[in-house]
Amino acid sequence: MRWCKFLFGASALLVTGPQSAHAAGQVSAGDTAWVLTSTTLVLLMIVPGLALFYGGLVRTKNTLSMLSQVFATVCLVSLVWMFIGYSLVFTPNSLGAVFGGFSKSLLAGVTVASTMPTSMNGAEIPEFAFVAYQMMFACIAPALIVGAFAERMRFPALLVFVVAWSLLVYVPLAHMTWYAAAPDQIADAARAVAQASLPTTRRSAEIALQATLDDAGLFHQWKALDFAGGSPVHISAGVSGLIGAILLGHRLGYGRISMAPHNLALTMVGGALLWVGWIGFCSGAALRANGIAALAVLNCFAAASAAALSWTAAEWAMRGKPSLIGMISGAIAGLVAVTPAAGYAGPVGAAVLGLLIGAPCLWFSTVFKERYRYDDALDVFSVHCIAGIVGVLATALLAHPQLGGTGIVDYVARPGQGVIMTFDPLKQLFVHFKVVLVTVVWSGLATAILLKIIDHFIGMRVDPSAEVAGLDITEHGERAYNS
Repeated sequence: MRWCKFLFGASALLVTGPQSAHAAGQVSAGDTAWVLTSTTLVLLMIVPGLALFYGGLVRTKNTLSMLSQVFATVCLVSLVWMFIGYSLVFTPNSLGAVFGGFSKSLLAGVTVASTMPTSMNGAEIPEFAFVAYQMMFACIAPALIVGAFAERMRFPALLVFVVAWSLLVYVPLAHMTWYAAAPDQIADAARAVAQASLPTTRRSAEIALQATLDDAGLFHQWKALDFAGGSPVHISAGVSGLIGAILLGHRLGYGRISMAPHNLALTMVGGALLWVGWIGFCSGAALRANGIAALAVLNCFAAASAAALSWTAAEWAMRGKPSLIGMISGAIAGLVAVTPAAGYAGPVGAAVLGLLIGAPCLWFSTVFKERYRYDDALDVFSVHCIAGIVGVLATALLAHPQLGGTGIVDYVARPGQGVIMTFDPLKQLFVHFKVVLVTVVWSGLATAILLKIIDHFIGMRVDPSAEVAGLDITEHGERAYNS
């Protein structure tokens, strides 16, 4: 069997099918090189990028704890992904259309010779390259959450949470979003229908084609579009961060003592590395070194730049001065928003999306947060969930060709070639609303249950004396700064 992610100019698509079902395509050295490069860029995005970004935003006494939590998350989830996560996401439905199966546990059957179909008929990449690229998505989602728990969660509890969350939240959402039939499989099934001469034969071929299309994750069955992980990565992380922040409670002294970032220069370096890595995060999702990948690169610039400026303008009007942290936060909000639309929206649409997202994220990270008094330490909910929701909903509109989008590819109409099919943006918007709703409910409930269980058996929060002294010395026995 072989599995493939289709995140190209239409519906984000992940595939499965017997290797004998269609003629093997050619492995492209250029496509393979770009996917491997993108994998490296996403790793750079997490460590050191996200680690430095978070590390600079906390107080001095908790700097190393943030670096350690992000770094440990990557190490843990990488192994979880190779042992079981990849199989549960990229194998046929075994529990409705929510989970895959165990046939590729421990990467069984994945060899240097096995390949993965891409978004283009007859084009493939090595499966190991696909496994590695997808592993980075699985790593960054839980790593984002730790910013909401900053400065008060026990390290052992965090490690258990990261593993459990990856399997019970990220894995099903990724399967629902991206698992589906490959273009070549669809083309083969569609040709069988076209070539059938007898009514009975044609009926059998039509049933086989429908079965091929139905063997997909829930969101894909709904025909939802998500180029690079708006729902499984950003919305889920943002919701989970909010639930965790509420259940953990405020940091000691929250609202009474200063908890300002200790090193914004470090944060700026981390934010810049996030932007660099985001290019691989989005454009690598095309699985090809082609025009869609190039479009995603440009969209990362358009959305990030526009959102940085819109956040800055809103903050300037609100507070009288533009801040560096506002610019960086705005850029990240723009990148989050464009993630699901990166391969679908035109550059102008991406820029408009960025302009629209800056002010709302600023409002949620200030006015909303202060009004409801929850201690999401590094604004994971305000940036990742809010921008993620807006991005997922906007993708339904920005993908339309009349708005400069790429449209949705239909591999059934012209087997082996694919055509741009028309779609109703309002109906698509309703589909994406359902995706957002399921993602929010699933992530929130699962996180609440997991944290309650972990708190009962392990204990989530450090004791007050350790929190006052700082997690660097109490949890890790070392300090970021010795002078």
